[in-house]
Amino acid sequence: MLNENTIAIIKSTVPVLEVHGTAITKRFYQLLFASQPELMNVFNHANQRQGKQQTALANTVYAAALYIDKLETILPAVKQIAHKHRSLGITADQYPIVGQNLLQAIKEVLGDAATDEILNAWAEAYGVIANVFISVEAEMYKEAEEQQGGWAGYRAFRIELKVQESHVITSFYLVPEDGGAIAAFEPGQYVSVKMSIPDQKNTHIRQYSLSDAPGKPYYRISVKREDSQPGKDAGVVSVYLHEQVKEGDVLWLSAPAGDFTLDLKDTRPVVLISGGVGLTPMVSMLNTLVDTNSDRPITFIHAAQNGQLHALKQQVEEKIGQAAQAKAYWCYAQPTEQDAGTYHKEGYVDLPWLQEVIPSKDAVYYFCGPTPFMAHINRQLLEWGVPAADIHYEFFGPKGSLDEAEKEPVAK
Repeated sequence: MLNENTIAIIKSTVPVLEVHGTAITKRFYQLLFASQPELMNVFNHANQRQGKQQTALANTVYAAALYIDKLETILPAVKQIAHKHRSLGITADQYPIVGQNLLQAIKEVLGDAATDEILNAWAEAYGVIANVFISVEAEMYKEAEEQQGGWAGYRAFRIELKVQESHVITSFYLVPEDGGAIAAFEPGQYVSVKMSIPDQKNTHIRQYSLSDAPGKPYYRISVKREDSQPGKDAGVVSVYLHEQVKEGDVLWLSAPAGDFTLDLKDTRPVVLISGGVGLTPMVSMLNTLVDTNSDRPITFIHAAQNGQLHALKQQVEEKIGQAAQAKAYWCYAQPTEQDAGTYHKEGYVDLPWLQEVIPSKDAVYYFCGPTPFMAHINRQLLEWGVPAADIHYEFFGPKGSLDEAEKEPVAK
């Protein structure tokens, strides 16, 4: 839909975006929030402060420029972002506003290098890309609302049960306040929770994986309390959920979304690997496989600092006990004396150990956890010779890069 001249101009900006992309997106968000302050009710403030959102957008813009002549190449990324947008409630009328501020940011950061020819080409390209997002998201909104038990926007759910799963993770069992049916979901998907917190100027939206199998009369989310750390503020929403929210209170949820999902049509063995709170979508996948009487061999591997920080352990072991072809293994980085005899490996998950506990390399792999942990797991699997097509992972928060995460220390 773009002419050859426009494509050539866009591609000529790829080296510039590689250098200045994050500066452009940083300025873009400054302009956007100045002109549309109500959007602060949508975006994750912590991700903005830490620069994660700016980096994720810069990577997306860079990829769009690099593959502007083959946009189908980035369609998986488009669908992933579209799921986020639908879950957050991004609407078609916001795209022109985004485009206007993005072009202004390009102009300001690049200065004289942003010629009218370049700006006009990017305006045209943005229009094409925006229309792709709008079309994909419109279908997602329709499906979310029209499916059995579905709804539009946010719906009130009452906390039927609040359970502390570890020193830092608590589960919330949520049932619809209106007593109606709830939408089915695919294991691995998440919901957005919108909260108004006292003394906070803006509302906050956070996305949490559903941590149980579909088909239940409730949704379950298992939330890690994010306490303050050097250089990182405490999580406003997670701390409030842990400390202030109680059984009987109401949370507002969007319908389930997300493209990191278990392929139930695949019949090969499945390996589920998690670190920390990354076990939440893995538990949903495990529960689904066992509840549906799947005969697929299942290997469930979880890494935690120690037993005090290992959530849902008993539930997973009970579920594993219901399927003869399922095995679970625990890896503790810093086990305590109380952990003696309750875990299988001390230290980090490494390739020799994976080769010991996974019956066959010929399997499909799903993993989730801190980004450096996922980068480590991804590298181990690739070194083993697992095809990239059989490796699936989920970022909590803005999509990042496992290549960049290789520079960070492995964490649980």
